[in-house]
Amino acid sequence: MPSSVKEQAQIKNQWFTQENINYCCSQWTKALDINEVNRWAKDLVEPQTVRSIGIIMAGNIPMVGLHDLLAVIVSGHRAIVKRSSKDEVLMDYVIDSLKGIEPQFEGRIEVVERVKGVDAVIATGSNNSARYFDYYFGDIPNIIRKNRTSVAVITGEETEAELKALADDVFLYFGLGCRNVTKLLLTDTAEITTVLDAFAHYAYVIDHYKYANNYTYHKAIFLMNLTEHLDTGYMLVKEDDQLHSPLATVFYQRFKSINEITEHIAQNEQDIQTVVGNQTCCKTDFGSSQETYLTDYADNVNTLNFLSKLT
Repeated sequence: MPSSVKEQAQIKNQWFTQENINYCCSQWTKALDINEVNRWAKDLVEPQTVRSIGIIMAGNIPMVGLHDLLAVIVSGHRAIVKRSSKDEVLMDYVIDSLKGIEPQFEGRIEVVERVKGVDAVIATGSNNSARYFDYYFGDIPNIIRKNRTSVAVITGEETEAELKALADDVFLYFGLGCRNVTKLLLTDTAEITTVLDAFAHYAYVIDHYKYANNYTYHKAIFLMNLTEHLDTGYMLVKEDDQLHSPLATVFYQRFKSINEITEHIAQNEQDIQTVVGNQTCCKTDFGSSQETYLTDYADNVNTLNFLSKLT
């Protein structure tokens, strides 16, 4: 991707730093390896009827809507794309590149300001926007995604390298992605300060003014409300039973055993995107929450299966 495109994307959305865009591009490079693509699409057949599929994209992290776009076009359908205003620059570049690679995509990808008259829809947003999506698109086949977050399981037996890798799961993309860890699930044998010590190499995030504004705001709220918390100087840490922590803040909760943690995860599975750690209840290794492939589906809903069943 040209540096000029990345620079324009950062001007449009200050959360999209060069570092984060480069990381995103490197992950897509791995995901789009020809062997990975073939493995992902090996069972696809041309649809009997080409359908128009609305895609309403989120913009919390760079190119987060690309997987849905690829799923629609590789399934043989027509993509009606509503980009997020936060991610217009990168998605425009990707769409133009796809059309340049395969001229047939010119008639298979249409960018619109409003999705209407489609046969099915894939929409990603907040819990609030999901209610509107369900109202407008509830009578057609749909995948409607709501707010999710990720958690990490800590037993106190982790290596220093594992805990340093966990920092990637917390801080990549400034914690804005649904695969970012916002909650630490600790057994009684784990020390929260040991975990935080391993995060020190990410202290530079406080130099980003938008992140720093969130840190300062939530710190002020905690102090005014006399809320007990830990302060690393670049992140706030609070013991809390909620899953979703505010930006620049991480919650943690203690449990007596792994069995209790496993039960807690099961009770909240509709709000959890992935579970990071080295226990059997964990789906993702430390440091790997953002390392996804084409076969990794948001909310564990197989998009290709959904598209193949459209008649």
